[in-house]
Amino acid sequence: MRFDPPIRLAYLVSHPIQYQAPLLRRIAAEPDIDLTALFCSDISTRAFHNEGFGRVLQWNVPLLDGYKHRFLPVWGSREPVTSWRPFTHGIGRALSEGRFEALWIHSYARLSNISAMLAARRRRIPVLLREEMSQSSAQRSALKQGLKRLGMTGLDRLVAAYLAIGSANREYYQAHGVAASRIFPMPYAVDNDRFRATADAARGERAARKQELGIRGERPVAALSARLIEEKAPADLIAAWRLFTEKLPPERRPFLLVIGDGPLRSRLEQMAKGLDTVRFLGFRNQQELPLLYAMADLLVLPSIREPWGLVVNEAMAAGCAILASDRVGAAKDLVREGVNGAVFPAGSVPALAQALERLFADSNRLAEMGRQSRAIIEHWSFDEDVAGLRAALAATVRR
Repeated sequence: MRFDPPIRLAYLVSHPIQYQAPLLRRIAAEPDIDLTALFCSDISTRAFHNEGFGRVLQWNVPLLDGYKHRFLPVWGSREPVTSWRPFTHGIGRALSEGRFEALWIHSYARLSNISAMLAARRRRIPVLLREEMSQSSAQRSALKQGLKRLGMTGLDRLVAAYLAIGSANREYYQAHGVAASRIFPMPYAVDNDRFRATADAARGERAARKQELGIRGERPVAALSARLIEEKAPADLIAAWRLFTEKLPPERRPFLLVIGDGPLRSRLEQMAKGLDTVRFLGFRNQQELPLLYAMADLLVLPSIREPWGLVVNEAMAAGCAILASDRVGAAKDLVREGVNGAVFPAGSVPALAQALERLFADSNRLAEMGRQSRAIIEHWSFDEDVAGLRAALAATVRR
């Protein structure tokens, strides 16, 4: 399907997001989609304090190149970014001035986004909603579930189409009464080409880089790439790693790279005392991640709450097998048991240790799982995102 003339699409999101910038460039390159991103904050375009990592960050990938964008006016400061702040205004004027035919919104749980949906309704502009929620990521009491359903009923009056990031997200919408015909697939994806190409380029340096970290010989390597916070359950992985590796003779023990930082780091380092196969690498920026994935055979994500988990996509594109908890949204769509990895029950240290034992039992099989990861992620890409977005626009925009 092609739009003639091009559809004028506004995309509203809290701030430039490192994972989304390549997708926005990809959409903007479509000749019949005239995309403009509307940002509430510019916090990520400069050095800023990230609470999850517990440090000041500055992204080393381009966030604003290759697509049209503007920052909405605000009352007061543009930070912090919360459900209520910054206090943006002028969204109605922006929609009118841009003569937009559709408004795509990332997340509804923000004051500015609700205001934008109301402004779009007044102008008869259809709203496309992309949201991360799933049933498992939103554990609630029966009372809260009932209130949430009432809230979704009100929200549903403002939304023309829902853009599902994956199966669990689609099921969440349907559980709250959204008709299947109004849900379009727009899967959470990363720049597969960049992660694949950069990882491949680094393969020749794999041995030298492993030696720099004191990883002996051709020992296999697992990696955790995450903020070191309770939701990611890194302590479960350290505990399981001890159970798993202590059964093995020293010369056969794999190594674990802990990539990331956060408030739990010192506690985790204490837990890992005596484990000479664990390496804490701290925070690593976007350009460094493919190089680290190239050193790893397996990515482990043990989260107890993870609406998606884009590190799974990244590691799969780089050729890693995946071990994820059943609370990781990406696992439902991307991890195939025994094919490219395994899934274990979140919070179970013994189950995690057993899964590690199974996956590391055969290095050839683990390598084949990494190859299967690449084959699977090929079909979970920006191409599918653009196709889903096109279908939603065709179904909702009236000319």
